[in-house]
Amino acid sequence: MGKARSTWLRRGLRLVGGLLIGAGTAVAELLFTVATGLVLLCVTPRPRARTRALRPLTATARWLTEAERRKLARFLGTEITPDYGGEQALRYLATRWALGLLGGVVPALAAIGAGFGSLLLWGVPVLGGDHWFDLVTTGIGGVVLFILAAEGVVAVASWEGLLARQLLGPSPQDALHHRIEELAASRAGVVDAVDEERRRIERDLHDGVQQRLVALGMLLGRARRSQDAERAHALLVQAHEESRQALSDLREVAWRVYPAALDEAGLRVALEGVAERSAIPVRLAYGLAAEPGTTVRTVAYFVVSEAVTNAVKHSGASRIDVALTHDPAGTLRVQITDDGTGGADPAGGGLLGLARRAAALDGRLRVASPPGGPTTITAELPCLPPCA
Repeated sequence: MGKARSTWLRRGLRLVGGLLIGAGTAVAELLFTVATGLVLLCVTPRPRARTRALRPLTATARWLTEAERRKLARFLGTEITPDYGGEQALRYLATRWALGLLGGVVPALAAIGAGFGSLLLWGVPVLGGDHWFDLVTTGIGGVVLFILAAEGVVAVASWEGLLARQLLGPSPQDALHHRIEELAASRAGVVDAVDEERRRIERDLHDGVQQRLVALGMLLGRARRSQDAERAHALLVQAHEESRQALSDLREVAWRVYPAALDEAGLRVALEGVAERSAIPVRLAYGLAAEPGTTVRTVAYFVVSEAVTNAVKHSGASRIDVALTHDPAGTLRVQITDDGTGGADPAGGGLLGLARRAAALDGRLRVASPPGGPTTITAELPCLPPCA
């Protein structure tokens, strides 16, 4: 209960802080809107002059809008795409300043209501007497004003996000078209990733297990044809060892295709298996309180497995750190960091396949690998409440 109260208090203070900052920027936006209107009014009859005047105006509008966008993300929890034009920014600022000023008035009313409401706590005992009725009614009115203003804070914060999405975001048709393109691209990417995985399995079987089985057959054939019992015994010993190696390779291929431990024991145990089999020490920090869904944990496992395999083969690292965390928004974050030489190519076959896997879940994969290292691979996967 105390934790929930603390969370609500922090959220409320964050909203109030965002609205107060927005009230300050609204003054600048109002002045900018008035100045822009006067400039455009003067140059409207001259198209060339209007075009020249729009360039600095739209640049300034984008700068002011970017400040608003960062404020919305940090204080109000609203993410707005940066893909908007200069004229969109001008329309947004011309509309937003009024709402911004309202956002400054509502917290002020909440403060006034809290002040009058506090009379119920100290006013009646201290200043009571003949004025107790006036103090009580004033205090009750202050409490009502505070409650209404608090609701107003939440409402104005919601309106801020709605206004930004309406004026800066894509239109519903554009958003739908973009979503269709994303789905088509992710579907094609999944098909390519599956085909690439099949080719990798074929290579593993051909270059590993098949070669060992061929060697096993040759050893058994030579032992069968040998007339020397001692030599035949030595060949059978070699054949037995080759069969053990073939079985080990086959188990490795099966593990890479899909580890049984992932379904039987869960994601944590499967990742511990990846760490144990790695030739480089792997430190696992598992921060999930509950088991993710089947699809999410499968993608998370293969992101870690492929990233660790790539680090072992190409990075020259001495240590790998793997961390799994979640945030209240419902995102599972998988981060793999190695202290190798860096230079990993995000467009390479392995990492590209992982990016396609993540995209199929509406997630994303980021690769930061500057020359000299370190390399950090971060996958963000939308996850339902079981991840929390």
